[in-house]
Amino acid sequence: MKQPITGYHKDEENHWVAQLACGHNQHVRHEPPWVNRPWVVSEEGRASMVGFELDCKKCDEGAPADERPSQSSLRS
Repeated sequence: MKQPITGYHKDEENHWVAQLACGHNQHVRHEPPWVNRPWVVSEEGRASMVGFELDCKKCDEGAPADERPSQSSLRS
């Protein structure tokens, strides 16, 4: 199910995670050749993708919402 990106945070390994409108989180990595997401590496790039819809497999599975960090830890 497609869900829009509403924000981002970094995980414990310092990888970017998109926060989706449905309440789920999804890693957004730029690791060619498997994943080509150059927009992840800059603040401007990430901001430009807010609202972009990602396929949420957790929604398809009926998974409960994910935990998210506090607002103060979202800026990096």
